Amino acid sequence: MTPQEISFTNAFNDNRPTLALFSKCASKDELHIVRDSFFLGMASQLCPQEYESLRESMITDPTSFTSIVSSLNTPKGVEAMVTAARASDGWESLLTALHTIATEINSDLDAIWSGLEVGRLEWLGALNSAHPIKVILSDALKKDESRTEKDEMDAKMVYMYALSLSIPSLFLASEAWREVVKMKDRMNPLKNHNGALWDCRKEEWRPLDLGIQEAAERGGASFKDAWEA
Repeated sequence: MTPQEISFTNAFNDNRPTLALFSKCASKDELHIVRDSFFLGMASQLCPQEYESLRESMITDPTSFTSIVSSLNTPKGVEAMVTAARASDGWESLLTALHTIATEINSDLDAIWSGLEVGRLEWLGALNSAHPIKVILSDALKKDESRTEKDEMDAKMVYMYALSLSIPSLFLASEAWREVVKMKDRMNPLKNHNGALWDCRKEEWRPLDLGIQEAAERGGASFKDAWEA
């Protein structure tokens, strides 16, 4: 590795904890706060001149300085810092310098981030769309004192199917499963539900099961956490 590649890799690894915060975001705005915080962290190591210019601009601007200081050690601290940085005259210069360095070593920071953002937003959309069915399933299980492990497995399968409806790449898998269980209304898996047909051992279930697990992982989550939330 060249010295430039080593420096970039070290900076990237140092800022991985910030990048990992994408998995905690609940909106596009929150994701962009994490993205820009990551860029700031990278630039502080790789673009010291542009970073220092930006920092001085933020400190000397009364509005930015007050916002940053008042938000220190609070949940809004990072957001205040990023907002002030974006408003600074040096923000675009810093981003340009950082992306230039990344391009020189054949690294595409925007593509790296885009993969995380798309995955997270897709998963959040699936969670929101499938939430009503999840509530129905959870309530039914809680009220059923004689419920069995199979009942819980059936509920999880229905929830997985509901999640898949919001994930374009799983359209064929969900359609194949709909045919297996003879589902008339693809948007309502509980209508005329026949539990005997919902058998996870059937080969048509595996692509949908794995697809949901992978979609959750792309979104920085897991199906288990989604079900138990």
